[in-house]
Amino acid sequence: MAVRRPRARRGEGDLLRQEILDAAGRLLAEHGDENAVSVRMIADAVGVSPPSIYLHFPDKDALIEAVCEDRYAAFDQALEEAAAGETDPLEALRARGRAYVRYGLEHPEAYRVIFMTKHERVMTVDDLASFDNAGARAFGHLVEAVATADYAGVIDAGDSFYAAVAIWTAFHGLVSLLISEPGFPWPPVDLLVERLLDLQIEGLRPRT
Repeated sequence: MAVRRPRARRGEGDLLRQEILDAAGRLLAEHGDENAVSVRMIADAVGVSPPSIYLHFPDKDALIEAVCEDRYAAFDQALEEAAAGETDPLEALRARGRAYVRYGLEHPEAYRVIFMTKHERVMTVDDLASFDNAGARAFGHLVEAVATADYAGVIDAGDSFYAAVAIWTAFHGLVSLLISEPGFPWPPVDLLVERLLDLQIEGLRPRT
């Protein structure tokens, strides 16, 4: 039986909201499917009644979206900070790749929520271009980085969107395998990341 917490005092609403987000994130990472996580499960994990959840979020979809927004924002910030000091657009792409892997391995629960959980949302290219949520902004920043390197002539990306998708899928594959298959005899991760950078980004260099 779930233990109920005392009623929140004035000024504690923001704290409770964050606890709800954290509990929902843990459950999403554990179950890997938003349909497997109910509002009651989240409420029990926090120690409140289901109606208390609806004081902070209008419905479950809004709660899941808020969890993803929170995790995506932290992920995007980590990659942007890693690339901020690089003046060479190719080195900025490489810095993003290293930061991507580092973030995933240092925050596996958050990574599972945003990239390894089955979500019901459907996104279009127009949605990504709108930058109206943290996930779209994170991917948009990668597309912009690819386009910048292409414009500088250090890579020949062709379509920047498709090139960004290819880079993302490659690094997601690496991170998801490192998280889900820790018992595999992996080479040193730093060397593995550099090899993947060579294959993915250096492979976009203009052919002479």
